[in-house]
Amino acid sequence: MTPPLPQALIGAALLAAGRPVTRREVADLLGLPEEAAARALEAFAATLQGAGLGFEVEAVAGGYRLVVPPGLAAHLAPLLAPPALPPLSAAALEVLAVIAYRQPVTRAEIEAMRGGSAGTVVTLQERELVKVVGRSDAVGQPLLYGTTERFLLEFGLTGLDDLPPLEGADFSHLLRG
Repeated sequence: MTPPLPQALIGAALLAAGRPVTRREVADLLGLPEEAAARALEAFAATLQGAGLGFEVEAVAGGYRLVVPPGLAAHLAPLLAPPALPPLSAAALEVLAVIAYRQPVTRAEIEAMRGGSAGTVVTLQERELVKVVGRSDAVGQPLLYGTTERFLLEFGLTGLDDLPPLEGADFSHLLRG
């Protein structure tokens, strides 16, 4: 049996994984150094774009995934999965911003910056945007919160370095609805 072509393996991996696939994982899959895997990913993305097949490669959450180009998404609305969760409230978005920019952060620190947030943190955890990432060394060892990979996916960020500068940032575009 002949081994599959690198582009076929990359496409199959991005489709089958159901999550972003890292460059390291592609390198291991292809048996190549990471730099060569990066070039293979770029070539695969260019091939898809040139073929106009209705898929493109997106770099997100520290990896790569197959997505539908934005121009086609509206045409697929009748076929898409159930509607997304309701939009985040302004209060939830504020708490999420505090966690994203200050992580790891305790609930007391969140409340000191934002006010009452207990229910909001629970809601953000239920939506898998926030998770417990450890415990503080402070008295009582309170839980520390941070963002999740789903947070990166939902907001189209490759990593936390992609967050806009906090000073003067406008987050209204992140409110869905």
